[in-house]
Amino acid sequence: MAVPKRKMSRANTRHRRSQWKASAPTLVQCSNRACREPKLPHVACPSCGQYDGRQIHEPA
Repeated sequence: MAVPKRKMSRANTRHRRSQWKASAPTLVQCSNRACREPKLPHVACPSCGQYDGRQIHEPA
């Protein structure tokens, strides 16, 4: 198991952690021409319920 040889300073710890942040999710337009709502890629549209031109679930 890897164990640090020396204590890491507070500045170095915070400098390292400053790069560890969440990024905004990428959104795409729904392929349904009547909908065009923003949605996550490779996921059924939450507003119209379609995915890849097929009706997956009932619209919300």
